[in-house]
Amino acid sequence: MKREIFSTKTIVAIGIGAAVFFILAKFVAIPTGVPNTTFQTSYAFLALISAVFGPIAGLFAGLIGHALNDAISYGSIWWSWVIVSAFTGLGIGLFRKHYSIEDGEFGKKKIISFNIVQAVVQAIGWVVIAPVLDIIIYAEPANKVFTQGAVAGIFNILTVAILGTILLTAYAKTKTAKGSLSYED
Repeated sequence: MKREIFSTKTIVAIGIGAAVFFILAKFVAIPTGVPNTTFQTSYAFLALISAVFGPIAGLFAGLIGHALNDAISYGSIWWSWVIVSAFTGLGIGLFRKHYSIEDGEFGKKKIISFNIVQAVVQAIGWVVIAPVLDIIIYAEPANKVFTQGAVAGIFNILTVAILGTILLTAYAKTKTAKGSLSYED
């Protein structure tokens, strides 16, 4: 059976993921003290969408949710950071089999695996991709954008490590553990 990239389940996950990402980014963002850089709870939910529904859902939920927030909040889209949100959703989703929460188990090993993946993906995104794109696309000063990227990266990694882990653990508890059911005659 051929797997569809854009199944109904994936499209619904993208829509819900983008909407919740937007709402969290718009209304549950805390200033960090660094200009135009906030503590974003939306990345914890993006991690959940990516881990449960995969890289395509994560990519588009991050892309659409962040672009909507920028367009509505600021009147224009800051594409370098939107691309990193999409990259984050894609990256976390690509490795979902390493911490597959669908089997109802999200123990210490899977939590560590998940957090290594999300930290590496976000470090690459916020400390390398976002600042480099800011310089290339917007001709921003390097010292400013690397500081913003590092601060955003640290806060987003911590947010996903704490809130994302809580969300994934809670979600895993709603699933039946693999091998826990037996057949009776």
